[in-house]
Amino acid sequence: MSRQYRAYLVGENGVFRSAEAFEADSDASALRVAQQFTRRGNVEVWQLDRKIGLLLAQATPPVAA
Repeated sequence: MSRQYRAYLVGENGVFRSAEAFEADSDASALRVAQQFTRRGNVEVWQLDRKIGLLLAQATPPVAA
């Protein structure tokens, strides 16, 4: 059974900048889905009022000159 989750993009000051709602079958699955948002920064994953975890931003690979 799918459950509703939200992935919140966390700004440098700790304030949520945006949110994405999605469905997942489990907490582990929700964390995998939310991993895609870490390209834009740190992401907190919530299911209703329960914090599932914090995913750290992906490091941007260096660009060759």
